[in-house]
Amino acid sequence: MNPSLNNVILQAEQVIAGKPQQIRLALTCLLARGHLLIEDLPGVGKTTLAHVLARTLGLQFQRIQFTSDLLPADILGVSVYQRAGSDATTGKFEFHPGPIFAQMILADEVNRATPKAQSALLEAMEEQQVTIEGTTRVLPAPFFVIATQNPAYQVGTFPLPESQLDRFMMRIRMGYPDAQAERGLLSGTDRREIVARLEPQMESAELLALQQRVKAVFVSSALLDYLQAILRHTREAAHYAHGLSPRAGLALLSASRAWALIDGRDAVLPEDVQTVLPGVVSHRLQAVGERSRLDSDALARELIEAVAIP
Repeated sequence: MNPSLNNVILQAEQVIAGKPQQIRLALTCLLARGHLLIEDLPGVGKTTLAHVLARTLGLQFQRIQFTSDLLPADILGVSVYQRAGSDATTGKFEFHPGPIFAQMILADEVNRATPKAQSALLEAMEEQQVTIEGTTRVLPAPFFVIATQNPAYQVGTFPLPESQLDRFMMRIRMGYPDAQAERGLLSGTDRREIVARLEPQMESAELLALQQRVKAVFVSSALLDYLQAILRHTREAAHYAHGLSPRAGLALLSASRAWALIDGRDAVLPEDVQTVLPGVVSHRLQAVGERSRLDSDALARELIEAVAIP
């Protein structure tokens, strides 16, 4: 494993105790140039994970608290008329960038905002740019969105539409900590104090170089056959509302490459695909009929078992 990546993981595990898989999956998503959705109950560490990654990776960070009265301009920015002097006709409009102009964005409780505010993220997440008042403005690199959302059954939520869910490469859940990790949380130092003391373990240039290395991780023809078999199964099986899209296939491939790189390998194995598959497909697959009762993790396990490795 790359020494800097190892340091990032070790430092993150000091704060997010007992969640090594979630930390690696979040880092996998970032290295694969994707965006991450964390869905879980309030208070299980979703926001803390975003803060830890931003500080550990040395990224410029902005948090946007999504509420029902949030407007797109609150995210993207706004042009304000500035008078040059006493003559009002000599002034001009000056653009004041919003919090979207940062390397890492935490869209906190994204499903508590209205669809109009949620849609302000679409262009930024897909094209790493935003168009405001007819002018296209490029966002900084690397650019990474971590969105947190509460379960849809909670009061005051606006479910994300499928088109916006598909912009997220992965969706993960934090879950409750195990007994040992929770004991350390209860008896140890306040996590906010620990986060404030964290030191960056790499610079933006190194992170961008690692993202380029992900693209060079070797993928065999047999591995592509396996990935295509997974996509084909979801499209042909009658118990899915619809199959996985080509974008989902590309996300699965990129995430598998990134996981292999984190693991210190220069080639993707079928086990890499199986490891990242639940995070990539959980928000994209919808079962129908009797299987509609299954949760997303169960659907992913069923998919892995249904498709044989070539």
